[in-house]
Amino acid sequence: MSEFAQSAAPADAVRRQYLASAAGDLEALRATLAPDVEWTEMAGFPLAGTYRTPDGVTSNVMERLGKDWEGWTAHDDTYVVDGENVVVLARYTAVNKATGKPIDVRVAHHFVVRGGLIVRFEQFVDTALVRDAMSP
Repeated sequence: MSEFAQSAAPADAVRRQYLASAAGDLEALRATLAPDVEWTEMAGFPLAGTYRTPDGVTSNVMERLGKDWEGWTAHDDTYVVDGENVVVLARYTAVNKATGKPIDVRVAHHFVVRGGLIVRFEQFVDTALVRDAMSP
């Protein structure tokens, strides 16, 4: 295994999560999450709520995004790290399967990483742009 794959550094753990998500590798994504993870999708977002456990996160977020959107990708552009806190400035791109409308929206993600695992996630996104793409 590479040093990156084993690194407990907060930014490395978060980057592994993005890479697993982009590859559609839910097993690898779950491996980046603590057993008691709290994953919060922003109020107003179609999947709004807080999900717990790695299986809860992937079944309620990633799998549902895959059903509703073609090519859903979180492009992680900039990392700001302060101890166990990692803020990622990113953007989502996808095409809504029901409407055929694309999105390209900026987001911010706040992660808390302990012991090389993500223990908390909070999403900040312009939910109106996402909802517009879902509306006929």
